[in-house]
Amino acid sequence: MSRPREQGTVWVVAGAPGAGKSTVAALLLQRLDPAPARLDKDVLFGGLVGALLAAHDRPPGEREGAWYDEHVKHHEYGAMTAAARQVRTAGTPVLLDAPFTTQIRDTARWAHWVDALGGPDVRLVWVRSDAATLRTRLLTRGDPKDVGKLAAYDAFVERMQPDRPPPVPHVEIDNRTAAPPLAEQVHPSLWLQ
Repeated sequence: MSRPREQGTVWVVAGAPGAGKSTVAALLLQRLDPAPARLDKDVLFGGLVGALLAAHDRPPGEREGAWYDEHVKHHEYGAMTAAARQVRTAGTPVLLDAPFTTQIRDTARWAHWVDALGGPDVRLVWVRSDAATLRTRLLTRGDPKDVGKLAAYDAFVERMQPDRPPPVPHVEIDNRTAAPPLAEQVHPSLWLQ
C-alpha cells in the first residue's frame, strides 16, 4: 500500500506591479529544489484579459478599478488558486506570481485563501518597493497595461501600499533603489528561519 503524497509547498510572490516580482520569482525558480511549477498571472491571462477588455469597450491598459475587479480580477485569482491547489495535490510545489493585494493585506482573507489553496504549507515572499522607485520602473518598462496606473498614480500607490509590509507571515525582499541586489537577498536559507 502506497503512502499518500504530501502536498507541494505554495510559494506566493506578491507585491505591487513593477516592484520586481518576476525577477524574484525567476531567482526562486533557480534556487529552490525541487523547482516549483510557476503560475504567472500575466502569462496565464494576459491575452484573455486583453480580449475581454476589447469586447467590453474598456481601455486596453485597464488593470485596476471596480469594473476590472468584478469582471476580471476575481476570475483570474480564482483560476490561479484552483490550479495551484490541483497541482500541489500531486506533491509538486507551486509558485504564484501576481500582486495578490487583497489576499495579503488582511489576516482573515489570508487564512481563507490558504484554505482555498489546500492548506499549509503556503509561504509569502513580499517584494517591497516605494512610490518613487515604482514610478521609475513603470515608466521605464513602458507597458501599455501600466497607463491607467500612471494616470492615477497616487491612488494606485494608496491601493498597492508598496512600502507597507503585509500583516501576515512573510519573507521580505527589498527592491527599492538603494537595497542590496536581489541575487543576494533571494536565498532558500531565508525560508528556514
